[in-house]
Amino acid sequence: MKTKLFSLLFISFLFLSCQGQATKPVQTLDVKTYAEKLKNTEKPQLLDVRTPEEFGVEHIENADNVNVNSPDFATKAGQYDKSKPIFVYCKVGGRSAQAADKLVAMGFTEVYNLEGGIMKWTTAGMPKVGQTAKTGGMTVEDYQKLVASDKKVLINFTAVWCAPCQKMKPYILKMQEELKDQVKIVRVDADENKGLTEAMKIEGLPMIIIYENGKEVWRNLGYISEEDLKKHL
Repeated sequence: MKTKLFSLLFISFLFLSCQGQATKPVQTLDVKTYAEKLKNTEKPQLLDVRTPEEFGVEHIENADNVNVNSPDFATKAGQYDKSKPIFVYCKVGGRSAQAADKLVAMGFTEVYNLEGGIMKWTTAGMPKVGQTAKTGGMTVEDYQKLVASDKKVLINFTAVWCAPCQKMKPYILKMQEELKDQVKIVRVDADENKGLTEAMKIEGLPMIIIYENGKEVWRNLGYISEEDLKKHL
């Protein structure tokens, strides 16, 4: 009896172990791995899940634009082959992660998400098409003059579509007023200053960079609370 019970438990353990090792339906890949997987996949299904406006500015070659926040996302995405791999990306990775989950719920079994989105793709020097962005915005020279101050300078790279950026916006604006005599605080829209963000190799948003005497002394990628940010000032 004990032998049979032991065998049953052992078989159950093996089954659960195999289940645990099963390939996850969504895999988030770094730029190099994503690019290689994309290249080695025959006729890959590649979705840019940003807005049409963002897609028009720049996108990865052969990508289709299927906006994850559009009401017809499921209808459009449902036209792709669920039995084959599908690749998704956005600006920094947040919206594509949401899209990947939606695709899995729809029945797609092999979904690849680009870690860091097209911003990391850009900083890695990977090719893009459709670059019709305005050439205006702050130049690198303008930026260098901006941070060359006898006061501390805090630069906040942000964007209107970036949820963590918008969450930080109220207290950043409050700090601009409260600390104006001690710290120069400047918010820089990444989309309006695309050339600068690429030259600065900004890989994601929100990005905070602090300068002293024109030299970078600290930076933070991602959401940070007001309390924690003030500790670095």
